[in-house]
Amino acid sequence: MKIGILTDSSAYLTTEQCKKYDIGVIPIPIVWDGKTYRDLIDISYKDFYKKLANATVLPTTSEPSVGEFKKYVNQYIKNNYTDLIVITLSSGLSGFYNTVVSTAKEEKRINIHPFDCRITCAGQADAVLLAGRLIQSGANVDLIMHDLVDLRNTMDVRFMVDNLNYLKRTGRLSNAASFVGTLFKIKPILSIDVQKTGHISAIAKERQYKRAYIHVQADFKRLTQNMPYPIQSTIFDALDPKRRDEWLEDYERKFPADKFYTSIIGPVVGVHVGQHTIAMIWCRNINSYFNKDGNPIENINSKTVND
Repeated sequence: MKIGILTDSSAYLTTEQCKKYDIGVIPIPIVWDGKTYRDLIDISYKDFYKKLANATVLPTTSEPSVGEFKKYVNQYIKNNYTDLIVITLSSGLSGFYNTVVSTAKEEKRINIHPFDCRITCAGQADAVLLAGRLIQSGANVDLIMHDLVDLRNTMDVRFMVDNLNYLKRTGRLSNAASFVGTLFKIKPILSIDVQKTGHISAIAKERQYKRAYIHVQADFKRLTQNMPYPIQSTIFDALDPKRRDEWLEDYERKFPADKFYTSIIGPVVGVHVGQHTIAMIWCRNINSYFNKDGNPIENINSKTVND
């Protein structure tokens, strides 16, 4: 058995991470003023937000075509892989997962295992990195898929946007109607329903950024304390490093037992949330899926952060 792993660009993995765990990445297209850009290939992280700030025509996103996906599958077949785990961004945000499922049913030359992480960005990256480590440690497909579900069950997210109109315009906010006519300076707190449909919705409203920040931190504390496993979290931003670093410093000081990382909200996700969005995703620490010798632990039972 030779297992490969493929994800899409909205995980925003680093080049080093992809090389270390032999992760394939298929870019998601951005359509802007009649031109198609491949996420982080034809347009960079910083250039995207610079262009967005001055744009009169706003971008939209597409999804990798069936033909493009099959090109990647063919490369794995050519390299004698027997199985391919494909971890996509949430099916509640994109149709790419359904493309993978349809192709998996038709493809007989390789076993394709679709996984809907029901989240994006750092949460998707966590799933991909766990799978990559499990593959390197010799785990079989059944254990990998089991642990991916287990990790997803421990995952949650909170984020704040500076401008809700991006999400409303692209139709990615499930309860957008509830914000019609809201007062100026309302700061919505958003989440993704990782445990059910993977859709974005606003779960609370505060009148100021500071109050919203306190609300998010209270949620994190309430939902992660007394868990039977260690916690890791990623704080990630849409080109707002100052705000990201402030969050990171504060969380590391107040929650010293938890592990914190940073990442980005890249172009494809930035289309829907806009610059200055700040977010945090947390889940079970990936290290806890392995014993002290680096071998995977089987038959793990977890309690979700939403229990």
